[in-house]
Formats: sequence, C-alpha cells, structure tokens
Amino acid sequence: MKPKSHSSVNNVVPFASSEYSSTSSLPNVVISSIESKRRIEELEKFVEEVMVKGIDYGLIDGFSKPTLLKPGAEKLCDVFGFSKSVDVVNRIEQWDIGIFAYEVKMTLTRKDNGVIEAEGIGSCNSKEAAFIQQNPYTIVNTVLKMAKKRALIDAILSATRASGLFTQDIEDFPKQLPIKGGDAVATKHQLQTIFRIVAELNMRPEVAKEMMQMMYQVDHSTKLTKKQASNFIQDLLQLKDVSKEMKELEKQQYNQ
Repeated sequence: MKPKSHSSVNNVVPFASSEYSSTSSLPNVVISSIESKRRIEELEKFVEEVMVKGIDYGLIDGFSKPTLLKPGAEKLCDVFGFSKSVDVVNRIEQWDIGIFAYEVKMTLTRKDNGVIEAEGIGSCNSKEAAFIQQNPYTIVNTVLKMAKKRALIDAILSATRASGLFTQDIEDFPKQLPIKGGDAVATKHQLQTIFRIVAELNMRPEVAKEMMQMMYQVDHSTKLTKKQASNFIQDLLQLKDVSKEMKELEKQQYNQ
C-alpha cells in the first residue's frame, strides 16, 4: 500500500506516522550515560582540586552557584585543550561624546583536530556602572578587554558543559536569581565584605558613602537591605576587576 499523499493546500508534512514507524524521529545519543557521568565527575574533580576560590571563581551571598572568573576560564581552556580566537563583531566608538561599546565573539577550537567546539558572545560599554565615574577616553581598551573576558567565559561554560557548576559573570547575577529575604537588613557578613573590598580598592569611605547615597538613597551601609548590600558588593567586585585590568594595562605600557 502506497503512503497517502500530503495536502498541497497547506504543504504540512507530519513529523511521524504509523506508516513510517521505522523512521527515527530523534537523533541517537552519541555517548552513553555512564560516559557522560564520568566526564561530569572529572570536571567536578578538577574544579575541586585545581581551581582556587576567590581567584578562579567567586561566591556571593544569596546565590546558589559561584561565578566563573577569567583565571578559572583560562584554566579550563587549557585543560580541555582549546585554542582561542577573538572577533569584534560590533563596535561603537563615538569619540566626540565619549561613548564606547564592543560586542565580541570568542571561538574555541580543539587543538587535537581543529574542530570548533563552542562560540561565546560578550559585550561591554562605557556607560556601565563600573565606568560611569571614569574618564571614558582612558578606559577604551579596558571596555574592550572586559567584553573579551565575558565572551571567553560564555564560550567556556558552553564548551565544558560547566553551566551546572558556574554561572556567568558577576554583573549578570541580579537578572538571574532573586535573593531570599532581600528586604531584610544587610547581614554582618555582607557589611564586613563591603568594608574589605572598599579597603582593597583603596577607596575613601566618603566615596563609598556617596555611591550608596546615589544608588540606594542611604547614608550608611547599616541601612542597606540584604538585596541592596548584595548588589553593592557585586558593583564593588566589578570595580575591583576593572581596576586590576587598568593596572595591568598601565604596567604593560610602562614596560614597552
């Protein structure tokens, strides 16, 4: 018996039918569940034994997963045998008004066979909170480097299937997970973290106070809510990361 012809009116072809029951409707699993589990266990072991908390990944109060940082992404790139290539796919450079924005694509290729394993996208602009108080003309390279870093982390999470262990960069946290009890008063640990990062940044207390007034309309850290304190910590950590990038750039320029 010949199969029935499909309607020429709407040109709809059924996904599957009893007449074609032998046709596979889904792709075959290429690795067994045992092999998949083994790979995940190896990744978890590497993270536990080799990667360093506070350097390769960061933990923030109120969030279930740590954030992957650039040094950790570089380690994962090396251990998985990936080579990196970067392409700036979009850029805005308005020198007359000091606005700069970059969108970067990071491609990870396997060194053993040359196959592209994953691509990641990262963007950054000079109007972000970490840059808003700075001279935009002095941070152009930093903005570009930040976009590259975000693209790298995005690609690594995809290529290594590590998104179950890590989340994207710190500045993306508020969009992903709500903070339990966010309206409660900031915890002692949160306040201690704020004081520590402010000191590490060599930031004058009055500057930190001005930031809190501008962002949260409070004149002292003890008046922050738990959610506000968490967001403020994220902003300070991002500012710390930017400061480190700028110092490295100045050091490179000095040594040239």
